[in-house]
Amino acid sequence: MSALRVWVEGVGLWSPQLGNFAALRSVLDGRMPTPPAARPAAASLLPNERRRAPESVLLAVEVADQAVTMSTRDAATLACVFASAHGDQPITDYMCATLAKAPAELSPIRFHNSVHNAPVGYWTMSSHCHAPSTSVAAQRASFGAGLLEAVSQVLAEQRAVLLVCSDSAGSGPLREVTGCEQAFGCALVLAPTAGPSSIAALDLQLLADHADTPLPEPLAGWRRGNPAATSLALLARLSQGSGRCRLAAAAATLGIQIDMLRIDKELAG
Repeated sequence: MSALRVWVEGVGLWSPQLGNFAALRSVLDGRMPTPPAARPAAASLLPNERRRAPESVLLAVEVADQAVTMSTRDAATLACVFASAHGDQPITDYMCATLAKAPAELSPIRFHNSVHNAPVGYWTMSSHCHAPSTSVAAQRASFGAGLLEAVSQVLAEQRAVLLVCSDSAGSGPLREVTGCEQAFGCALVLAPTAGPSSIAALDLQLLADHADTPLPEPLAGWRRGNPAATSLALLARLSQGSGRCRLAAAAATLGIQIDMLRIDKELAG
């Protein structure tokens, strides 16, 4: 099949080591940037909502804010796809422990924040967005599955789409099962055609399987420590300005090959 082409207009990134996309460039250049604040800022949330929101929501909203700001798009008009392998693991751990020991003490607010689409709910309310929203989960293939869903919407609807993929660190026994050692979130604003804010084009082809694209340390370690960090294979290519990578989109049965085309060279003229 022919490649599916979309255009990247904005990138967001947050982890305990990387406060934004520019920080990733520093790491790839051999420089370790100053770590960000302990919690994502998520500045678009109202103060009361920001105080109540768990880290999983702050993380997703922070990277969405970054990507949309870079794109110069109006967040209220953007369809969005939010992906996460495990949702909010600390809240899931709390709920399991509470239900096992004292079910009547379960917090309604924490239960409210446990649902998989809680981050996209906070985002659409804070941005006054009435465009379609989707939540995706595909274990360690969640970023690839979310990317495939977002690209499908971009091309089918001929509209810009915000993709967010994030996972918070594991907690309690869940951490041993998921191996999720730290928070990581990323976001892309994708469009069907080139525009003033376009930074690159992505050509995607579906594969019957996949093989992880090798990454240098410390990126490889961060990828092992969080499913959302599988996105680093693509984010690194975007930061470097060219290249190819492969991502899982559904366990071992479906992969995506992505060729990044830099606007000022491959697509000039």
